[in-house]
Amino acid sequence: MPEASEGSHLGHPDFRVRGKIFATLGFPGDDWAMVKLTPEQQRALLLSGSESFTPVKGAWGRRGCTNVRLDAVDEAVLRRAMAMAWRHNAPKKLAESHDDDAL
Repeated sequence: MPEASEGSHLGHPDFRVRGKIFATLGFPGDDWAMVKLTPEQQRALLLSGSESFTPVKGAWGRRGCTNVRLDAVDEAVLRRAMAMAWRHNAPKKLAESHDDDAL
C-alpha cells in the first residue's frame, strides 16, 4: 500500500502509513490480526456474515479496532479490510490520490 511501512508495537509487527498504525499482526494471538477501522466500517464487516471479524475488547473496539481471525478470513475480504484501514488512517490528500484498485 502506498507509503506503508512495517514497524513494531508492544512486541507485535504492525503496518503504518506516515507513522499511523492501521494494522497489527499477532494480536491477541498468533492466528489473529487487528485492523483500525471506523466504527461504521467495523459494523459493515460484522454484518457481512463473515465470522472472521470481531471488535477488539473495550474502548478500542468501540472506536473501530477490529480483530481478524487469519486462519478463517477470505483473502479478498481481508484485502478489502486492509484497504479500508489504510484509507482511514492515511492523511486525507494521500488517501484521495489513490483509488481502491491501487491498494
